[in-house]
Amino acid sequence: MTDIIDASRPIIDPHHHLWDIRRTLAQVPPDHDFVRAIARSPLYLLPELLADIGAGHNVVATVFVECGAYYRAGADAALRPVGETEFVNGIAAMSASGLYGAARACAGIVAHADLTLGAGVRPVLEAHRAAAPERLRGIRHSVAWDEDSAVLGFLQSPRAGLLAEPAFRTGLAEVAAAGLSYDCWLLAPQLPELVAVAQALPQLPIVCDHVGTPLGIGTYRGRRDAGFAEWAANIRALAACPNVVMKLGGLAMPFGGFGSFMAEPMATAQTLASEWRPWIETCIAAFGADRCMFESNFPVDRGTCDHATLWNAFKLISADASEDEKTALFSGTAARVYRIPI
Repeated sequence: MTDIIDASRPIIDPHHHLWDIRRTLAQVPPDHDFVRAIARSPLYLLPELLADIGAGHNVVATVFVECGAYYRAGADAALRPVGETEFVNGIAAMSASGLYGAARACAGIVAHADLTLGAGVRPVLEAHRAAAPERLRGIRHSVAWDEDSAVLGFLQSPRAGLLAEPAFRTGLAEVAAAGLSYDCWLLAPQLPELVAVAQALPQLPIVCDHVGTPLGIGTYRGRRDAGFAEWAANIRALAACPNVVMKLGGLAMPFGGFGSFMAEPMATAQTLASEWRPWIETCIAAFGADRCMFESNFPVDRGTCDHATLWNAFKLISADASEDEKTALFSGTAARVYRIPI
């Protein structure tokens, strides 16, 4: 049993998934570290989520982020992701009944829409809103790509430079017009592309996932720390865009090449705090606590640690922050950005 640090502090987890990927795992190459990580939780639905958020930390609400789960079979390609929103809204309604405890799971939903549709994405956004009128908060269309295709494996975007494509930017403008935010998952070398988008679309609220995903695998193996200065400069450039906020997490995924990934026994919170501190503290210094939010990224991050250990690591990293800063990092920023009442 993990001893919980600062157990009463309210937490809004702004980034987790729900899925049943047992069939998917049978269809993807098993040799990528990301596959090894998600294979630890091939079934992650409300019972599994409740077990994690009930493990000692005071998680009062969560935000679901799209992960390709429960798409509509037989629907037009553009509308298939609406099935995921319908599914998650049902989970949220179950949680909101109070039957499963006080925490409000999936109080906000970040759905997927194909932004390369440009203006044609508008009816997709409308369908998502109809499926979750009280909970839809944002859209994520991940653009993660690298010249070394081994870095991402089956997660690789179809091509480089999506953020610069006119149709994609038109799609982003539709997201802004719909009153939604854009969650962006990309890799550290792509951060300048996100800076350009934030400058071109200042009306679009942007959430950068996973501290911009520093890299330490594939051709980047052994070069993560050497690339820190370039990453940090790009983080500061991104922070200069007032419409961008940062999610602090995702460092338990394989992409950073940290020694804690898949370690046996699992790393302690103290070890994780030591590994992750430079990246997280750099983001907080650049953006300020009121534009940063800790995220679990579960169950993906189970490849490194359990839920209780992850939040303990975040609490160790932020131990010297002021009370107002801690409130922002653990709940306040997420509540504001995703409009979650607490």
